[in-house]
Amino acid sequence: MLREKRIGIIGVGNMGEAILRGLQDRGVAEGVVVSEIRPDRSDYIARTYRVEAIPDNQQLTSQVQIVILAVKPQEMEGVLREMSPALDSSKILISIVAGASTAAISSILQKDLRLIRAMPNIAALVLESATALSPGGDASAEDLEVAQAIFEALGTTVVLPEALMDAVTGMSASGPAYVSLFIEALADGGVRMGLPRRDALELAIQTVLGTAKLLLEQGEHPVKLKERVASPGGTTMAGIATLEASGFRGALIEAVTSATQRSKELAKM
Repeated sequence: MLREKRIGIIGVGNMGEAILRGLQDRGVAEGVVVSEIRPDRSDYIARTYRVEAIPDNQQLTSQVQIVILAVKPQEMEGVLREMSPALDSSKILISIVAGASTAAISSILQKDLRLIRAMPNIAALVLESATALSPGGDASAEDLEVAQAIFEALGTTVVLPEALMDAVTGMSASGPAYVSLFIEALADGGVRMGLPRRDALELAIQTVLGTAKLLLEQGEHPVKLKERVASPGGTTMAGIATLEASGFRGALIEAVTSATQRSKELAKM
């Protein structure tokens, strides 16, 4: 599906680079071109990935069938206006700009376009992203399939109504920070009980990785895995009881809620 299409990535920071690397590693696209405002970064990307760097956003847009917009929110309007003369309904525009709705993009460009909004997370850097996709504008089912093929090169995808994108931001986009905090605290607990810090951190990271892989591969609900580990009157139940008494579950739910609300506030701004 992607082999016959030329893809342009505008903005190759961490996420833009992750998308580029994922496409190349999975061999799903050739002839990817990039645009990056920082000359040193542009040179690094061109040299490292052997891709063409085109500094002019309008020129890049005119040469590709799919444009992935991966710039910072404050840069989006200016970049869209640069691209606009070369943007038409023959192209798919995929935006990963945080907080930018397809309606906001359409209002800036004032034209009918095939738009897809995507929300990956930082795990795309190791090709394990959780990405939500929402079609907008005149995007077709086939356009959505193209976007899925791109982001499935980086991990897993789900298709959701755009109204739920703030919730995705609050959960999976922010989620790596929550998990990192949990891993740090888990390791600190081990250190408190006498484990060397390096060993405690390695054990904590592998425990989270192994648990996630177990749930994914066995398709088991988390509560079932918890029950398998937590034997009656055992050590795990003692630990779970302490977490519950400390409001662990509620705190995490409130964290997602707060982050979702903040995402909505930033979108309005």
